[in-house]
Amino acid sequence: MIVELKIPVVDADLIARQVVMPGEMAYNKIVEAFGEDVIADDHSLDRKKLGTIIFNDEDKRKTLNSIVHPAVRKEMLRQKDDYLKEHDSVVLDIPLLYESKLTHMVDQTLLVYVSADVQLKRLMERDQSSKDEALSRIQSQIPLSDKKQWADKVIDNNGTIEESKKQLIHSLSEWGIL
Repeated sequence: MIVELKIPVVDADLIARQVVMPGEMAYNKIVEAFGEDVIADDHSLDRKKLGTIIFNDEDKRKTLNSIVHPAVRKEMLRQKDDYLKEHDSVVLDIPLLYESKLTHMVDQTLLVYVSADVQLKRLMERDQSSKDEALSRIQSQIPLSDKKQWADKVIDNNGTIEESKKQLIHSLSEWGIL
């Protein structure tokens, strides 16, 4: 929706996938830390296997984050600076904003919120994961109910796409972005 509004978006998840491509420094460090078992047949990272490891072991999750996060942050800042040369605003889409303590990188925070049951259902559908896998992933993060208290604005995404878009436009208008 934000891209449709012609606002540039720096997507942390997309960047996180790019910095762990074969040949990238983060990829090599991950293989060194977690072994060849996390490499898929096409030589990319087996994200599902790696996810199973890190979402059930906090120390291993910290190890992975210490490898990936600095590379992601560096690229996010580079992209943000590039966009700000031609645009007044840029959105940093950072799913783990609070977990990674990155609020200093943004001026305002906008949380897209759903109830716990909707979050679980959508995650299982999106990733084709089991209930246990999805719960493990959700429980590795700060609950959305906590994040809701910290965000500057909250979009309630339990309803329709149209309702969410209306809330987005209202929030961006209040901030003077639209």
